[in-house]
Amino acid sequence: MTISWYPGHMRKASKELAKIMRKTHAVIEILDARIPAASSNPLLASIRGQIPCIKVLSKADLADASITRAWRSYFNAQDGCLCLLNGLDNKLSAVDVISAADRLLRHSRDQLPAKRQLVVVGIPNVEKSTLLNQIADRKIAKTGNEPAVTKTQQRVRLDEKWYLVDTPGLLWPKLEDQTGAYRLACTGTIRNTAVEAEDVAWFVAEWLLREHRQALSDRYQLHASIEKPEQLLQSIAESRGCIGKGGRPDWHKTAETLLNDYRSGKLGRFSLEHPPE
Repeated sequence: MTISWYPGHMRKASKELAKIMRKTHAVIEILDARIPAASSNPLLASIRGQIPCIKVLSKADLADASITRAWRSYFNAQDGCLCLLNGLDNKLSAVDVISAADRLLRHSRDQLPAKRQLVVVGIPNVEKSTLLNQIADRKIAKTGNEPAVTKTQQRVRLDEKWYLVDTPGLLWPKLEDQTGAYRLACTGTIRNTAVEAEDVAWFVAEWLLREHRQALSDRYQLHASIEKPEQLLQSIAESRGCIGKGGRPDWHKTAETLLNDYRSGKLGRFSLEHPPE
């Protein structure tokens, strides 16, 4: 299966984003801590240009802590960039975000206005709206488990200097790196209606058997003889009662069981990507 998802509203949103960048002083790019590379939209980088950027590794409570620290060091070493973490056990506040923005602009050669603008960008379902509600300390943006909940820009005042603009999640028209696309799919970035759950679950099963077999054994009590994705999915179907007509495995239900266990962290805190050497 070739994964591709680029709804019509994203094309319009990308044009609107390019316009508001002209009045933007710093950008907050939200990345999924489990897949910081795959969840970074190359179009956003070109739209942002040289505007300073706060990289927020979201869902950090679902990622491997040591790998997340390595990613943070990697981003902090880049010019005009600061990296922050956000998760259930480490929630960012407005003070954290404003402090990071002020640090980025401390040595700016441009004359800064009294009113400054932060823009939140990122791909779908990386908790942009959740972060907006969190740092505003009130519900401003709609949130949900499905991607593409936010379809319009939303603006909120953070303090006497800073305003924050939330923008719709944006992918890029062609996902050329299909390994990265599958990583996006298995973390829930791409709508379920745009992918085959069975194919994505097969991808996850291969990776987990290779990298985290013990976690599978702890969760599903795997027999030592299970080595292939089909065997793993068969075992999950039997142990979780995902059986359809005629006593055959319900592969779709089985796939959703595995994907939900991974996405929710029930299998453990796993990262699918390491920073470049």
